[in-house]
Formats: sequence, structure tokens, C-alpha cells
Amino acid sequence: MKGYLTIEKAGLASPGKAAAVMTLSMIAALTTAGIIFTIYGLNPWTSLELIMTRTLGTVHGWSEVVRRATPVLLIGLGMLVAAEAQFWNLGADGQLLIGAVAASGIALYSGLPGFLLLPTMFAVAIIGASCWALVPTLLKAKLGINEIITGLMMNYLAANLVDYLIQGPWRGDSAMGFAYTNIFSTAGWLPLIHGTRICWVMTLVGLVGAVIFHVLLFYTPVGFRIRVFGQSPAAARYAGISAARILVVVALAAGGMAGVAGTGEIAGVHHKLLGPDQITNGFGFTAVIAAMLARGKPLYLIPSSLLLGMILASGDVVTVVLHLPMAIIGIFTGLILYFLICGEFFLRYRLRWNYRSHNLAAKVAT
Repeated sequence: MKGYLTIEKAGLASPGKAAAVMTLSMIAALTTAGIIFTIYGLNPWTSLELIMTRTLGTVHGWSEVVRRATPVLLIGLGMLVAAEAQFWNLGADGQLLIGAVAASGIALYSGLPGFLLLPTMFAVAIIGASCWALVPTLLKAKLGINEIITGLMMNYLAANLVDYLIQGPWRGDSAMGFAYTNIFSTAGWLPLIHGTRICWVMTLVGLVGAVIFHVLLFYTPVGFRIRVFGQSPAAARYAGISAARILVVVALAAGGMAGVAGTGEIAGVHHKLLGPDQITNGFGFTAVIAAMLARGKPLYLIPSSLLLGMILASGDVVTVVLHLPMAIIGIFTGLILYFLICGEFFLRYRLRWNYRSHNLAAKVAT
């Protein structure tokens, strides 16, 4: 009996199906990465084993995983809440940079006493990054302009602002070659775990934040409104939920968390403002993948951020040991994102081989 293939919308995917699709997506990404290793003349199994051993088999490797996972977790929390309202915050890198600029300005020029310096740095960074995030939000809410385009454009504006400051009015007295500002006073430093680059304060903030955002999203009226709006804007309007208000709330959450991450980077790791690529390290775009893996569950962001942190931390092994270009790390994360997006198709739709409709169409034709 002949038939033809149709695509139908599927119902809500079960947790088991979602886990299976994500697992297959990750396997597909790793398989494609193995092909890339082969093209470069490397054994994919040996290369993968070496990467895992160097990143997860030593204390230093684990510390670098946690160090890179922390900003991904912080940014991912705000991004996940925004995504629940169908607001795609791809301007997180720019918001992180604006937070870093605001915090650096306070550290360098405020003259505040030591006990006030760090709290003020965080407060100003959150305000600055949130205001930066409000621009694409208001453009979407009032004019219907796509927030993805404006968010990406504002990333470049923020990066150029940082370059201008560190090469111009804020350039450090000792800057040679690469531009950067003067070192902050020690009152503007966050503590690190001895012998590592892990800023334990920021890691703790990320872990506690995951719990807080989970409660906010699933056990408060605000979280309920956000989820209703994301699932059905029409139903939300009928229930009296303001679209503009929801978009502003999620933008403030997304921008504020990016600002916190930016402050953590310059106060905990670098102790100065330096080039935008050295601050962001692609954390904003990596957080997109972490949020997708979490599938709307803030607590799931903890393991997904560690996974992405491991990939970012493997950059040293890829370049120094395997002698591959650093861009390979970007390719790996891009592959994961690509196959996760492809996997979404199988969660939202199903393929059905239709017989009855074909026979009915044949009878009508005759």
C-alpha cells in the first residue's frame, strides 16, 4: 500500500524523550568533532581521551572547568528566564561588558572606602547592564523590532566602547602592547581559591542563584506569568498579563545577571578592565547552549554549565598539546548548538507515514 510522509505537531515531549533527543544530539556533535580530528590527521579517540584526561584528570583542569563554568551559569540563569518568555537575549556579551565597564569605573575613579567599593561595583554594574538590556526589549515591546538583531548589534557597540576606554581615557600607565587600565586597588578584588582562578564568591552566587531562580520561576506569581506569556501570548493578554511588563522583567533579570558575571570577571580574575575578547571569552553565546540544555529548569543549568566549562577549558589542550587552532573550540560549541536546534524539530514535530489520506486523495482524483 502506498502512502506519503507528513509532518505533524507533537504534543508536550516527555522528559525521557527530551533526554534521549539531547543525548543523540550530543553524540552527533561529538561524532562530527571526531571527523574534524581525523581531517587534521589525529586519532579522534586518542584526542578525546587526552582532552578528558587533561581537563578532568587533574586539580588544575577541574579548577579551570569551574572557573569558566561560573560566568556561563550566571549569564545562563538570566537567559533561561528570558527564554521562558520567548525573549531571546543574544546581547549577553554586550551586557557583560557594560557591567564590567561600570564596575571598573567605580573601582578606578570613585574613591569610595574599601568596605563600600565592591558592593557599589556590583550595584552599578547590575544597573548599567540592565539598562543596556532594556534597549532591545523596549524596541521589541513598542515597535516590534526583533530583539536578536538589536541584541547582536549592541554587542559590537559595547565591545567598541571597551576598546575606546582602554586605549583612550582609561589606558593604564603601565600598558604596553595590549591595552588595559590600571590595576584596581585590592579593596576591589574578589577572593580566589588558593592556587586556582576560581572566584568562590561568584561560584556560590551562581549556585544559590540557580535555587532562587528555580523558586522564582515555578513557585511565584511572577514566574507563573512569565511561563504563561511564553507558552501563549494570546492567553496571557486575555488573562490581563502585560506583555511589556513581562519583557521588562525578564530583560532586567537577563541584563542584571550578565552584569554580575562581568563584575566577577574583572574583580575576581583580571583586576583591571582589558580587551573585550579577554573579558567575555564567548561566555554570552556559550550560555545560550547551556540554557538550551537546561530546558527551562534553572537547576539543570549547573551540570550543563560544567559541561560547557569543560569544553572551554579544553582550549589549552587543543592548542598546546594537539596543535590545533583555538577556533576549533568555537566549532565544537557551534556543533553542539546546531545539533541541539536540529533535535528541537523532533521534540516539537513528528513524522507520520500517511496511508488513509493518500487513498482518499486517489479516490477523489478518479
